[in-house]
Amino acid sequence: MGDGGQAPARSQPRIESLDQFRGYTVAGMLLVNFLGSFAVVPAILKHHNTYCSYADTIMPQFFFAVGFAYRLTMLRRIDRDGARAAFRHALGRVGGLLLVGFVVYHLDGKVNTWDELKTLGFVGFLKTAFQKDYFQTLVHIALASLWVLPVIRRGVGLRVAWLFGSAGLHLGLSAWWYFSWLMGRSVIDGGPLGFLSWSIPLLVGSLAYDLVASGRRGVTVGLLALAVILMAGGYGLTCLDGVPDAAPFLAPTASVNLWTMCQRSGSISYQFFAAGFSMAVYVGFVGLSDVGGFRVGLFRTFGRNALAAYILHGMVGEAVKPYLPSDVPSWFLAGGFAVYFGLTYLLLRYLEKNEIFLKL
Repeated sequence: MGDGGQAPARSQPRIESLDQFRGYTVAGMLLVNFLGSFAVVPAILKHHNTYCSYADTIMPQFFFAVGFAYRLTMLRRIDRDGARAAFRHALGRVGGLLLVGFVVYHLDGKVNTWDELKTLGFVGFLKTAFQKDYFQTLVHIALASLWVLPVIRRGVGLRVAWLFGSAGLHLGLSAWWYFSWLMGRSVIDGGPLGFLSWSIPLLVGSLAYDLVASGRRGVTVGLLALAVILMAGGYGLTCLDGVPDAAPFLAPTASVNLWTMCQRSGSISYQFFAAGFSMAVYVGFVGLSDVGGFRVGLFRTFGRNALAAYILHGMVGEAVKPYLPSDVPSWFLAGGFAVYFGLTYLLLRYLEKNEIFLKL
């Protein structure tokens, strides 16, 4: 595939491995988002921002799936409706995600009186309201999708160049001032400029689509090889400060720095490793679903309505958690989680049976 062109958008059946992978990712999100605040839960299921735990692999998998589907739908839409309509649809989707993100996440800070609001002013509002809370998963998906829009339909070479250019820009800005700014404010998920590094798993997902859509033999071998390269590269980046870091999923001995695998800062070491891990997990679903024909109904329900699952799971969690203090024993927590998980599934299953799918 040349750098200046695009792959033909052939008529293809639904790629079951993507739905299954996305459904597994939603299930993982429910697991770590619900359990992470409880004392009895193992460290690997929590976010620590000092290494890549299992919890930290979930968000990059969403971006991997987004990149895969983004490439697929963009090529099909261009083939069917033309480039202008396809780009207009992509921009509308970005705007929709930004609006949904505003409703779901809200803004930072607040004022209590009219005089306080007048003192804050418009510039003060911009400085205080858009630092932390707004920049979470949906907003990062929107901004990363917008950032890669110029190249998502282009050839492999240009997308890889954009990927490394985004990583380099994020690293340069982090070394200059952004890393210190982020860590000083306890920003989550990379903050306002996090879209630069979140573009890494997104574009890796688009490359995975190319391999799968090619229909060539040995697709799983190619995917797995690229996964290993990305994971090894991510780990190698953690060693550039001269102190070899602990292996992923194990707490490091060194202090957090620019090269640490850290979801809070959206570090490129974390993003490269997590993108590779996402691809390795996806390879398993290619083998199970596309090759072996094995599908899990729960993953199908979650995977085909992922946006609805994302919005609903937080609401269900807020309904269940008030009577689950952070120090509950494991047996009581297991019961609470079963209620939460079951209610979320039943809601999504109802939407699926009635063919109600929330998409942007």
